[in-house]
Amino acid sequence: MSFNDLFDSGKHKKNLGHFASIVTLAAVDGAVSENELALLKRFARKLDVDNSEFEEILATPGHYPINPPNNKFERLERLYDLFRIIYSDHIMDETEEKLVKKYAIGLGYDTEEAAEIIKKSTAIFGGKIPFEDYESLINKKK
Repeated sequence: MSFNDLFDSGKHKKNLGHFASIVTLAAVDGAVSENELALLKRFARKLDVDNSEFEEILATPGHYPINPPNNKFERLERLYDLFRIIYSDHIMDETEEKLVKKYAIGLGYDTEEAAEIIKKSTAIFGGKIPFEDYESLINKKK
């Protein structure tokens, strides 16, 4: 097994865990709705989750507990990954918005923090940020 295979395997495991967390949250209020199912199928494709993995996770979401990262950077990184997935089609619909709120709280953000981060992320990913914020992001030193 090459080094790249190890990396790909680790990335796939991370994607599976990420996807399983999203499924768990979608199912938290009972049965997964048709809209949520369609959204989950889109997420599965974008995260390279194959059909058998999808079916297994969907059938037993409780077997995949949400494991929120221990530090703020990793929590924000997971939320960022979810926003990248959602905005890959350049829009966030109502179902996606509800799911991202659940996910943010599942990651360990309190309700106020989650709402603020989601508001800012939506503005950034939706391309609706004020010029001052745009300028700040452009001029930010790495």
